[in-house]
Amino acid sequence: MKHYAISNAVLADTAADSVGNQAEMAALESHLLVLQEEFETLQRIGADKTEAADLKLQMARTLVGLGRGAEAWPLGREAFDGFLASDNFECAADCCDVLFRAEQSESLAALGQGIWLAVTYPIDPELSIELLSHVVEETPDDADGAAVAATTALFLADIRADGSHRDNLMFFTSQMLANVARRHSGVEGQEAFDLWRDRLELREPDKFLVRLRNVVDVLVEDQWWFDRSALQAQLPLN
Repeated sequence: MKHYAISNAVLADTAADSVGNQAEMAALESHLLVLQEEFETLQRIGADKTEAADLKLQMARTLVGLGRGAEAWPLGREAFDGFLASDNFECAADCCDVLFRAEQSESLAALGQGIWLAVTYPIDPELSIELLSHVVEETPDDADGAAVAATTALFLADIRADGSHRDNLMFFTSQMLANVARRHSGVEGQEAFDLWRDRLELREPDKFLVRLRNVVDVLVEDQWWFDRSALQAQLPLN
Protein backbone atom coordinates (compact mmCIF):
# COMPACT_ATOMS: atom_id res chain seq x y z
CA MET A 1 0.00 0.00 0.00
CA LYS A 2 2.84 2.37 0.87
CA HIS A 3 4.58 1.51 -2.40
CA TYR A 4 1.35 2.30 -4.28
CA ALA A 5 1.04 5.65 -2.50
CA ILE A 6 4.64 6.54 -3.32
CA SER A 7 4.12 5.60 -6.96
CA ASN A 8 1.05 7.80 -7.13
CA ALA A 9 3.02 10.69 -5.61
CA VAL A 10 5.80 10.25 -8.16
CA LEU A 11 3.26 10.20 -11.00
CA ALA A 12 1.57 13.30 -9.63
CA ASP A 13 4.91 15.12 -9.42
CA THR A 14 5.76 14.05 -12.97
CA ALA A 15 2.39 15.24 -14.22
CA ALA A 16 2.80 18.55 -12.43
CA ASP A 17 6.27 18.98 -13.93
CA SER A 18 4.87 18.22 -17.38
CA VAL A 19 2.07 20.75 -16.99
CA GLY A 20 4.53 23.33 -15.68
CA ASN A 21 6.87 22.72 -18.61
CA GLN A 22 4.02 23.02 -21.11
CA ALA A 23 2.96 26.31 -19.52
CA GLU A 24 6.52 27.61 -19.67
CA MET A 25 6.85 26.65 -23.34
CA ALA A 26 3.51 28.30 -24.13
CA ALA A 27 4.64 31.48 -22.37
CA LEU A 28 7.87 31.49 -24.37
CA GLU A 29 5.99 30.95 -27.64
CA SER A 30 3.69 33.86 -26.79
CA HIS A 31 6.67 36.05 -25.89
CA LEU A 32 8.36 35.15 -29.16
CA LEU A 33 5.31 36.24 -31.17
CA VAL A 34 5.31 39.61 -29.38
CA LEU A 35 9.02 40.09 -30.11
CA GLN A 36 8.56 39.15 -33.76
CA GLU A 37 5.72 41.67 -34.11
CA GLU A 38 7.87 44.38 -32.50
CA PHE A 39 10.73 43.55 -34.86
CA GLU A 40 8.48 43.70 -37.93
CA THR A 41 7.20 47.10 -36.79
CA LEU A 42 10.75 48.37 -36.35
CA GLN A 43 11.67 47.19 -39.82
CA ARG A 44 8.70 49.04 -41.35
CA ILE A 45 9.52 52.35 -39.69
CA GLY A 46 13.29 52.06 -40.18
CA ALA A 47 14.77 50.37 -37.16
CA ASP A 48 17.49 51.88 -35.03
CA LYS A 49 20.41 49.44 -35.27
CA THR A 50 20.77 49.13 -31.50
CA GLU A 51 17.07 48.43 -31.03
CA ALA A 52 17.13 45.89 -33.83
CA ALA A 53 20.13 44.11 -32.29
CA ASP A 54 18.44 44.05 -28.89
CA LEU A 55 15.27 42.49 -30.31
CA LYS A 56 17.31 39.92 -32.24
CA LEU A 57 19.10 38.98 -29.02
CA GLN A 58 15.79 38.67 -27.16
CA MET A 59 14.33 36.50 -29.93
CA ALA A 60 17.45 34.32 -30.00
CA ARG A 61 17.32 33.86 -26.21
CA THR A 62 13.64 32.91 -26.39
CA LEU A 63 14.24 30.42 -29.22
CA VAL A 64 17.04 28.79 -27.19
CA GLY A 65 14.57 28.46 -24.30
CA LEU A 66 12.23 26.68 -26.70
CA GLY A 67 15.00 24.29 -27.76
CA ARG A 68 15.20 25.81 -31.26
CA GLY A 69 18.91 26.56 -31.31
CA ALA A 70 19.30 26.35 -35.08
CA GLU A 71 16.75 29.17 -35.51
CA ALA A 72 18.31 31.16 -32.68
CA TRP A 73 21.82 31.08 -34.14
CA PRO A 74 21.50 33.52 -37.09
CA LEU A 75 19.58 36.03 -34.95
CA GLY A 76 22.14 35.87 -32.15
CA ARG A 77 24.99 36.13 -34.60
CA GLU A 78 23.50 39.20 -36.30
CA ALA A 79 22.86 40.78 -32.90
CA PHE A 80 26.48 40.12 -31.95
CA ASP A 81 27.75 41.94 -35.05
CA GLY A 82 25.40 44.85 -34.37
CA PHE A 83 26.51 45.28 -30.78
CA LEU A 84 30.18 44.92 -31.66
CA ALA A 85 29.86 47.61 -34.34
CA SER A 86 28.54 50.03 -31.70
CA ASP A 87 31.19 49.04 -29.12
CA ASN A 88 28.52 47.56 -26.84
CA PHE A 89 30.80 44.79 -25.60
CA GLU A 90 28.59 43.71 -22.72
CA CYS A 91 25.65 42.94 -25.00
CA ALA A 92 28.02 41.30 -27.50
CA ALA A 93 29.25 39.01 -24.71
CA ASP A 94 25.62 38.32 -23.76
CA CYS A 95 25.02 37.24 -27.37
CA CYS A 96 27.93 34.81 -27.03
CA ASP A 97 26.28 33.25 -23.98
CA VAL A 98 23.05 32.74 -25.94
CA LEU A 99 24.96 31.37 -28.94
CA PHE A 100 26.78 28.90 -26.70
CA ARG A 101 23.45 27.71 -25.28
CA ALA A 102 22.12 27.28 -28.83
CA GLU A 103 24.34 24.16 -29.11
CA GLN A 104 25.42 24.64 -32.71
CA SER A 105 28.68 23.80 -34.47
CA GLU A 106 30.33 27.13 -33.56
CA SER A 107 28.92 27.37 -30.04
CA LEU A 108 32.27 26.70 -28.35
CA ALA A 109 33.87 29.39 -30.51
CA ALA A 110 31.13 31.78 -29.39
CA LEU A 111 31.85 30.93 -25.76
CA GLY A 112 35.57 31.61 -26.18
CA GLN A 113 34.93 34.99 -27.77
CA GLY A 114 32.43 35.91 -25.08
CA ILE A 115 35.02 35.12 -22.42
CA TRP A 116 37.64 37.20 -24.24
CA LEU A 117 35.28 40.19 -24.24
CA ALA A 118 34.26 39.59 -20.63
CA VAL A 119 37.85 39.62 -19.40
CA THR A 120 39.08 42.41 -21.68
CA TYR A 121 36.27 44.88 -20.91
CA PRO A 122 34.76 45.84 -17.53
CA ILE A 123 31.35 44.30 -18.17
CA ASP A 124 28.79 42.97 -15.69
CA PRO A 125 30.70 40.52 -13.43
CA GLU A 126 27.64 38.27 -13.23
CA LEU A 127 27.65 37.75 -17.00
CA SER A 128 31.43 37.22 -16.96
CA ILE A 129 31.08 34.57 -14.26
CA GLU A 130 28.24 32.90 -16.17
CA LEU A 131 30.42 32.58 -19.26
CA LEU A 132 33.35 31.20 -17.26
CA SER A 133 31.08 28.73 -15.47
CA HIS A 134 30.34 27.10 -18.85
CA VAL A 135 34.04 26.25 -19.14
CA VAL A 136 33.93 24.70 -15.66
CA GLU A 137 30.96 22.57 -16.71
CA GLU A 138 32.41 21.55 -20.08
CA THR A 139 35.96 20.74 -18.95
CA PRO A 140 36.96 17.18 -17.93
CA ASP A 141 37.58 16.71 -14.20
CA ASP A 142 41.32 16.15 -14.53
CA ALA A 143 42.00 19.12 -16.84
CA ASP A 144 43.35 22.42 -15.52
CA GLY A 145 41.05 24.59 -17.65
CA ALA A 146 38.22 24.48 -15.12
CA ALA A 147 40.57 25.63 -12.35
CA VAL A 148 41.77 28.54 -14.48
CA ALA A 149 38.20 29.55 -15.38
CA ALA A 150 36.94 29.33 -11.79
CA THR A 151 39.94 31.29 -10.52
CA THR A 152 39.30 34.01 -13.11
CA ALA A 153 35.64 34.13 -12.07
CA LEU A 154 36.70 34.66 -8.44
CA PHE A 155 39.17 37.34 -9.51
CA LEU A 156 36.55 39.26 -11.53
CA ALA A 157 34.04 39.07 -8.69
CA ASP A 158 36.67 40.55 -6.39
CA ILE A 159 37.70 43.50 -8.58
CA ARG A 160 34.43 44.37 -10.36
CA ALA A 161 31.62 43.96 -7.83
CA ASP A 162 30.81 46.05 -4.77
CA GLY A 163 29.00 45.71 -1.47
CA SER A 164 26.62 42.81 -0.88
CA HIS A 165 26.69 41.99 -4.60
CA ARG A 166 30.44 41.41 -4.32
CA ASP A 167 29.95 39.29 -1.18
CA ASN A 168 27.40 37.09 -2.96
CA LEU A 169 29.53 36.67 -6.08
CA MET A 170 32.67 36.00 -4.04
CA PHE A 171 30.85 33.29 -2.09
CA PHE A 172 29.49 31.72 -5.27
CA THR A 173 32.81 31.74 -7.12
CA SER A 174 34.72 30.51 -4.04
CA GLN A 175 32.36 27.54 -3.88
CA MET A 176 32.84 26.97 -7.59
CA LEU A 177 36.62 26.91 -7.20
CA ALA A 178 36.42 24.60 -4.18
CA ASN A 179 34.23 22.17 -6.16
CA VAL A 180 36.71 22.24 -9.04
CA ALA A 181 39.57 21.47 -6.62
CA ARG A 182 37.60 18.55 -5.21
CA ARG A 183 36.84 16.99 -8.57
CA HIS A 184 40.29 17.80 -10.04
CA SER A 185 42.48 16.45 -7.24
CA GLY A 186 40.20 15.24 -4.45
CA VAL A 187 41.07 18.34 -2.41
CA GLU A 188 39.47 18.59 1.04
CA GLY A 189 40.36 21.14 3.71
CA GLN A 190 41.92 24.60 3.59
CA GLU A 191 45.57 23.50 3.76
CA ALA A 192 45.19 21.08 0.85
CA PHE A 193 43.26 23.73 -1.07
CA ASP A 194 46.01 26.31 -0.58
CA LEU A 195 48.67 23.83 -1.71
CA TRP A 196 46.59 22.95 -4.76
CA ARG A 197 46.28 26.62 -5.74
CA ASP A 198 50.03 27.08 -5.33
CA ARG A 199 50.79 24.00 -7.40
CA LEU A 200 48.58 25.19 -10.27
CA GLU A 201 49.79 28.80 -9.95
CA LEU A 202 46.29 30.15 -9.36
CA ARG A 203 47.21 33.06 -7.10
CA GLU A 204 48.85 35.41 -9.58
CA PRO A 205 46.66 37.05 -12.28
CA ASP A 206 49.66 37.48 -14.58
CA LYS A 207 49.97 33.70 -14.69
CA PHE A 208 46.39 32.39 -14.66
CA LEU A 209 45.12 34.99 -17.16
CA VAL A 210 47.78 33.88 -19.65
CA ARG A 211 46.58 30.31 -19.17
CA LEU A 212 42.99 31.46 -19.68
CA ARG A 213 44.05 32.90 -23.02
CA ASN A 214 45.19 29.40 -24.00
CA VAL A 215 41.79 27.98 -22.97
CA VAL A 216 40.06 30.62 -25.11
CA ASP A 217 42.30 29.79 -28.09
CA VAL A 218 41.33 26.12 -27.81
CA LEU A 219 37.63 27.03 -27.73
CA VAL A 220 37.75 29.45 -30.66
CA GLU A 221 40.15 27.52 -32.94
CA ASP A 222 40.86 30.53 -35.21
CA GLN A 223 37.15 31.19 -35.82
CA TRP A 224 37.43 34.76 -34.55
CA TRP A 225 34.62 37.14 -35.50
CA PHE A 226 36.60 40.29 -34.72
CA ASP A 227 40.14 41.66 -34.76
CA ARG A 228 41.46 41.33 -31.21
CA SER A 229 44.53 43.46 -31.89
CA ALA A 230 42.39 46.34 -33.18
CA LEU A 231 40.15 46.21 -30.11
CA GLN A 232 43.11 46.03 -27.74
CA ALA A 233 44.67 49.04 -29.47
CA GLN A 234 41.55 51.07 -28.58
CA LEU A 235 41.72 50.28 -24.87
CA PRO A 236 42.34 53.35 -22.63
CA LEU A 237 45.54 51.91 -21.18
CA ASN A 238 47.05 51.83 -24.65
